[in-house]
Amino acid sequence: MKTSSIFCVLSCSILASTLAFANPAMLPEHPGYPMDKAVDPVHGQSLANDPGQATVKTQAALANSAIVDDSRSRQNLLFNQNDERLLEKPGAGLLPKVQGPNITIEPPVKEGTKVTTAPK
Repeated sequence: MKTSSIFCVLSCSILASTLAFANPAMLPEHPGYPMDKAVDPVHGQSLANDPGQATVKTQAALANSAIVDDSRSRQNLLFNQNDERLLEKPGAGLLPKVQGPNITIEPPVKEGTKVTTAPK
């Protein structure tokens, strides 16, 4: 019991020290919030988290947010040799049109059987 409490106190103190000595310079830069140089009328303190920063323009913010994670979110598929013959992919459940011989698949049932309800 004593060992677990000592371990818990040590782990909490290590966690607290890492949070206390975190480097704010490692945080990504951002253009700021739209409050710019707004000041509290009562106390005279700045209302923005980062006063003096320019306000965010909508199109610039959208463009910058789109390219932030571009390298990780880009789809990189391996080359598939079976796709070389494809001309068109019509969709789910249909065979694609390909160069070369057309392969047709016959349905497993040619015609249905008729069942009578009244026995003879």
